[in-house]
Amino acid sequence: MSLPLEGLSAIVTGAGRGLGRAEALELAGLGASVVVNDFGQPGRDGSGEASAAPAEEVAAEIRDAGGRATAHTGDVADHEQARALVATAVETYGKLDILVNNAGILRDRMIFSMTESEWDAVVRVHLKGHFNTTRFASAHWRERAKAAGGPVYGRIVNTSSEAYLAGSAGQPNYAAAKGGIVGLTTSTALALAKYGVTANVICPRARTRMTEDVFQGFQEPAGDELDPLAPEHVAPLVGYLASPAAADVSGQLLVVHGGMVALMERPKVAARFDAAGDTLTYAELDALLTPYYAKHPEGFAATEVLTLRRG
Repeated sequence: MSLPLEGLSAIVTGAGRGLGRAEALELAGLGASVVVNDFGQPGRDGSGEASAAPAEEVAAEIRDAGGRATAHTGDVADHEQARALVATAVETYGKLDILVNNAGILRDRMIFSMTESEWDAVVRVHLKGHFNTTRFASAHWRERAKAAGGPVYGRIVNTSSEAYLAGSAGQPNYAAAKGGIVGLTTSTALALAKYGVTANVICPRARTRMTEDVFQGFQEPAGDELDPLAPEHVAPLVGYLASPAAADVSGQLLVVHGGMVALMERPKVAARFDAAGDTLTYAELDALLTPYYAKHPEGFAATEVLTLRRG
């Protein structure tokens, strides 16, 4: 019996550790040939010397398990290095079928203290990094579709965050970048639909190097029990979205963690207020909106998407 991703090739960015590693192993286990991309800097803030070791170790792990994998150590936030990453997949495996964007860094700071460089660095790696790889992967699929005279196989899985959905006071750069990734994904899904390409975005919750301080209050289970925050809970959804089974799934936002997936709706109207005349005045807005928010103080920003039980 063939595997669902047999004969397909994939790129996973930020795949040297954490979520990216789990996703690369999942895709390889489902039969895909994988380009394991990781710039290899040790600091979660993007600091330290870049190293080939993380990407090479994961690629070796896949090969040792009988799969096909090659390491790529370029910086996806660099336009030309992202071009080279896509070219590596095409040259090594003949084509690219799946792109999983996961690479990112953190530089947390309150909005009133954040520096320009802290803002730029996070937006560069997350949002520009997603754009760069998507730009070259989508051009590859468009060219293939034109040559074939019809749709081809293409899957994009992007990575957002609940920091975008529910807010994160100390991460304005990260939350903004993750929100931008959602917009990039839905736009990409519309643009590439006629070529047979799908694009979806996930908000994963997992215990990784990036989130080690966020989940300090949530105890890890003892013994052989799988941590509900383990990246292994996220990887199967990525495998599914990358597969032929998800051909009709595109432009979607899904939250995933601990054995559950939540499909998020697009924003919808909560209430509507109409002018008595041709246009709303300040006094009329005050009379309409102030009482409404007095009764609904939770608002949009305070919405709780999911809950975790503390150990």
